[in-house]
Amino acid sequence: MPTETRRRGVVAELVTASRPLSWINTAFPFAAAYLLTTREIDVALVVGTLFFLGPYNLAMYGINDVFDYASDAANPRKGGVEGALLEPGRHRLTIVAAIALCAPSVVVLVLLGGPWSWLVLAISLFAVAAYSVPGLRFKEVPFLDSVTSSIHFVSPAVYGLVLAGAALTPQLVALLGAFFAWGVASHAFGAVQDVVPDRAGGIASIATVLGAARTVRFAIAAWTVAGLLMIATAWPGPLAAILVIPYIAAAAPFANVRDADSGRANDGWRRFLAINYVVGFLVTMLLIWYAALTG
Repeated sequence: MPTETRRRGVVAELVTASRPLSWINTAFPFAAAYLLTTREIDVALVVGTLFFLGPYNLAMYGINDVFDYASDAANPRKGGVEGALLEPGRHRLTIVAAIALCAPSVVVLVLLGGPWSWLVLAISLFAVAAYSVPGLRFKEVPFLDSVTSSIHFVSPAVYGLVLAGAALTPQLVALLGAFFAWGVASHAFGAVQDVVPDRAGGIASIATVLGAARTVRFAIAAWTVAGLLMIATAWPGPLAAILVIPYIAAAAPFANVRDADSGRANDGWRRFLAINYVVGFLVTMLLIWYAALTG
């Protein structure tokens, strides 16, 4: 029983490290993009959705938790749904588990795809590693950190489209551009709450460079750009332009927050996590409407 208990403890830690609350943020874009293009359920859809649901997130967040352990240990919000605090003895296991869980799906997806889908998948996986691993550490390059984080969420959608053979149209480019701007804004706003611990740990980020207040304003501007781009998408996509308003409303109270008080932005970040689910539901309804109109 002690061995079984330890095994369950390890599994629980790995699940926590993968941020279950965020699984839908990568699996849904892939599944929606692929399904709306092919209009059928096949092996690629199932394998890709499962891959971007769990293994991809364990790789993305688990690797980050391993190489950010020193700074995370001094960050009071780590150790729960907002990020695991993996003890050093679990670091090697986390990396091995991430690779082992990702590899089978990647092999299948490569066999099912072609050169362009291989390129997109390679870029997606490179971004996952480059964000955290020593020698690259894009998360410590201000602005590139937000761009890379956005790629983490946009690339599954792009991959789904390319794998399914979607035709690139101006409306689709506008949609992906809006999603990218949303991702940049979301990362930037999320970085605000960590200004103090990041500076204490010697970690650079968009927020440590711009300062808390200016980063919040940057995020609000990026969400605004996302909303404007949605106006150029195919109907009923323009209706989604108003869905950036809740994000802006969650961030606006912190537009003048001082760096020393930036930890207060965690309240806005928690609202952001809840908003994601509501907005995700509304986006799903719009996608169903789009599917009905174009079916």
